[in-house]
Amino acid sequence: TKIRKKFSIANLFFISKMAFTLYSLIQAAILCVNAVAVLHEERFLSKIGWGTDQSVGGFGDEPGVKAQLMNLVRSVRTVMRVPLIGVNSVCIVLLLLFG
Repeated sequence: TKIRKKFSIANLFFISKMAFTLYSLIQAAILCVNAVAVLHEERFLSKIGWGTDQSVGGFGDEPGVKAQLMNLVRSVRTVMRVPLIGVNSVCIVLLLLFG
């Protein structure tokens, strides 16, 4: 029974470390924004057909899903580049302080 108690306490500790918290949700969102921010248009996106020259549309045409996603990627790269440095630094400091 002592082994069983130790095993169950270890399981509870592991489960409490893997809990789904608001901080882990924010961290996941930051990782996704980081992933979008590092996409390079000429090296990666143009090779899979998502470059700037592929999204040419006529006047008055509704942009397709691909063009809207490319606009989102460009916007995230433009607007979030500087704030991501600060947000990532804060996350690193919090991880170093609180584990």
